[in-house]
Amino acid sequence: MTQYDYIVIGAGSAGCVVTNRLTEDSETTVLLLEAGNPDTKPEIKIPLECTNLLGSEVDWGYFSEPEPYLNNRKIFCPRGKVLGGSSSINFLLYVRGNHHDYDHWQELGNPGWSYQNVLPDFLKSENQQRGASEYHGVNGELSVTDIISPAAISQRFVDASVAMGYDNNPDFNGMQQSGAGFYQFTVKDGKRHSAAAAFLLPILQRPNLTTMTGALVTRLLFEGTRTVGVEYMHEGRLHQARVNQEVILSAGAFDSPKLLMLSGIGNAEHLQAMGISVVVDLPGVGQNLQDHVLVPMAYEAAQDLQPAITSNGIAEAGLFLHSEGNQEVVPDLQLFFGPILWAPPGYLNSGVGFTGLVSLTHPQNIGSVKLRPAGGSSASLSPDPKDAPIIRMNYLQSQSDVQKLVEGVKLMRQLFHTSAFDQFRGREVAPGADVQSDEALVAYIRETCGTVFHPVGTCKMGTDPMAVVDPELRVYGVEGLRVVDASIMPTLTTGNTNAPTIMIGEKAADLIKPQVVFHSKQISAIAN
Repeated sequence: MTQYDYIVIGAGSAGCVVTNRLTEDSETTVLLLEAGNPDTKPEIKIPLECTNLLGSEVDWGYFSEPEPYLNNRKIFCPRGKVLGGSSSINFLLYVRGNHHDYDHWQELGNPGWSYQNVLPDFLKSENQQRGASEYHGVNGELSVTDIISPAAISQRFVDASVAMGYDNNPDFNGMQQSGAGFYQFTVKDGKRHSAAAAFLLPILQRPNLTTMTGALVTRLLFEGTRTVGVEYMHEGRLHQARVNQEVILSAGAFDSPKLLMLSGIGNAEHLQAMGISVVVDLPGVGQNLQDHVLVPMAYEAAQDLQPAITSNGIAEAGLFLHSEGNQEVVPDLQLFFGPILWAPPGYLNSGVGFTGLVSLTHPQNIGSVKLRPAGGSSASLSPDPKDAPIIRMNYLQSQSDVQKLVEGVKLMRQLFHTSAFDQFRGREVAPGADVQSDEALVAYIRETCGTVFHPVGTCKMGTDPMAVVDPELRVYGVEGLRVVDASIMPTLTTGNTNAPTIMIGEKAADLIKPQVVFHSKQISAIAN
């Protein structure tokens, strides 16, 4: 049986980064296992093709259970099943979040995760088109670029926001986040620059790296409470690989807790009901699921709009704000704007139009991920590792969340009825000019809202009884196992989550590398 120093499960945003950093030491061997295939699908490279990737063969295609506060609708929850993970199918926005997000993580009992602590890890990854500064790096692998030829109407969105009293903010990732401006994107030479393109593809020839695609990890292997390897399915056969140092679980907010539970780490009662032997009773596994929810508002255009070109994403401009008008506090709303018609029920529509999306940055909904019994019903049957987990989001269980979305839709309507939009504004497609009362808006929101595809928190970092990993991302109760992905976030960041997940990969590598160096010195000493 082949042995490696480290086994990384999942070649997503964090997994690609940590694999890159660990294999910088030529004496450290790494096995990277990815359930999906190589990122050769042509649409992956074309930013505007992102909507066609959702639900395709490079997407796990998960759905939530019927959501009780959304008229029992099942919500589509795409996740990348390909090298690069969700960074290969996302909408490419590079948003780090608010400074306070990370200070709050530290306040929750996670020393070393304040904004000042994590800023160097953001800078390390970044190759910023605008050049180096206090808030940006230029020596990293990830290309971060300005929008190319934004549509004229996108500038009108920024103008309208400023006219309504919001700051003009040229950099959401700089000194402040509040205000209106244009998003930046993970794009290089007009093509998507995923975590795989940035961090993995350039190092595939390193002799100390073994990368295997189409490899579904079915369980972790333990001797007592020591993690000693993994079992995985590849080309229809079960295989095992052993590890000398650590297994690094980077399968994402749905699949990382799923694999922990399949391996006997989780709520003991749930595991026993599934017929799984308990290795560690860790009740927080699969709990604390958080996600951003959004509501679309779309208009037909009264004239042709400059078409967005293929090197842009769908959302071009945005606005971060607080629903109570205080720009000095952490924004609770994020608005997206794009020169396309993107309205329910199918969201992407034909025709000429423009769309605003209203998103809650810190919704109060808390959901969960659990194992699905084989056959889908009888809890006495052991779960099949190939089955999707049971995902419960509990979107809009909080009335205050609903009210903030109502205020956000009203604000978006105000923006679209400023003079900046007069020459462009046609018929309101969604929610429709007749949907005016709070009651009617609430009904619209519950019937049409969806996810921004930012699930986090299911293996949260902390020191409280529901924490799954410690501040160094080590799983409680076992040795040789860390979780490194968005699932470790104790709370949602204020905005898109891909950049923070890449940062988590950098931070994890910093935490692991001291022992990598020590291990290499041990080998050198033995050899001499």
